Amino acid sequence: MQVTNQTGDQHEVPTEGGKGNQYLLPFILITSLFFLWGMAHNLDSILIPHLKKACELNNSQSTLIDTSVFFAYFIMAIPAGMLIKRFGYKNSIIIGLLVFACGAFLFVPAANTRTYELFLLALFVIGCGLTILETSANPYAAILGPAESSSKRLNLAASFNGLAAMVAPIVGSLFILSGTNHTPEQMAAMPEATKAAYLLGEASAVKLPYIILGSVLVLVAILFYFMHLPSMKPQHSEVEVKPGFFSVLKFSHLSWAVVAQFFYVGAQVCITSFFIRIAQQGAGLDEKTAGYYLGVYGFLFMAGRFIGTFFLKFVKDYVLLSIYCVASILLCLVAIYGSGIVVIYALGGIGFFMSIMFPTIFSLGLVGLKSNTETGSSWLVMSIVGGAILPYGMGTLIDMKHDDIQAGYIIPLVCFVIILYFGVFGHKVKNTIS
Repeated sequence: MQVTNQTGDQHEVPTEGGKGNQYLLPFILITSLFFLWGMAHNLDSILIPHLKKACELNNSQSTLIDTSVFFAYFIMAIPAGMLIKRFGYKNSIIIGLLVFACGAFLFVPAANTRTYELFLLALFVIGCGLTILETSANPYAAILGPAESSSKRLNLAASFNGLAAMVAPIVGSLFILSGTNHTPEQMAAMPEATKAAYLLGEASAVKLPYIILGSVLVLVAILFYFMHLPSMKPQHSEVEVKPGFFSVLKFSHLSWAVVAQFFYVGAQVCITSFFIRIAQQGAGLDEKTAGYYLGVYGFLFMAGRFIGTFFLKFVKDYVLLSIYCVASILLCLVAIYGSGIVVIYALGGIGFFMSIMFPTIFSLGLVGLKSNTETGSSWLVMSIVGGAILPYGMGTLIDMKHDDIQAGYIIPLVCFVIILYFGVFGHKVKNTIS
């Protein structure tokens, strides 16, 4: 393994055995980023029902929250890869954190004016910052040690993304969701001044959490600035062929990983975005209780990451991915056709079994890419645009089905079928670049 320090000097450092412990602090710092962007993504699951109410939106309009964040991944993935090549991992991470913080602070004027378009702009800026962070942190965690343990390393770091999946809904339920809902008839009967005050109060609830989040991001950026973070680069031979941005897709396992990641992120965002709504409709829960159950879902997601990381010591990553896909497909059927509290149990189970999918697909897609790792990583990050497209399709389907939230869960079910194909067949490495 070749290490480049912040002044550009390079030297060889062994990564086997106990000597790899020298990378513990960099790994801990990178892991903190997984938690921070997990907070941003999982607060979106609270924002969708909340801003639907505060800004008087329909289902498809409310999913533009996801579209704004995840479309930024598609737009920024290539520039993010260029940033890493130009400035290195450390400086790219600092840039990503500061862009992320700017988006969080934009929530203040958006809430003050109750302007949905400004909320969407703030979320797009957040998405740009997240893209830079994820493009930097995912491959860094994957190559920070022996190649054969990259899946375990990524799943361990991503477990703290799972921790955020538990914490963010609880924070959002406490500080954002009011628990007050009015029917369309009640809203129509309100005096205009009362209605305006109610809606502005709902919109303003988002300010404090996002001010705190933005402040934390600035502090973490300062910490990264003063900490030494070596830039890890895999060592490769002089005769290795390095294809262009599109040519790298001739690695069939990378192409299938991009497809699988597109549908995985789409499925995850669909499930969490409509969790509160399906809990209200399918299980009869009120808004705040549904928000707390979303926190339980996050706990199961986190537990799945830690338990999945443990199982990866004994089971091949693609085998575990395939098993978890089958379980998720079956649980989607329960969520669609079940009723009462069993719907919540099914969603919690899906959270558990989805947990290892993103990091496992990511690491399987990067196998054997060597000098093409950065390009492959950019493609895998671009595929996150699935989170922008599929939830909007799900919201449109739900509107067409007269607000039948459960019927919309056919979309994540189809996604898991496609991911299953990747786990069984698509992950196989074929060196097709000559």
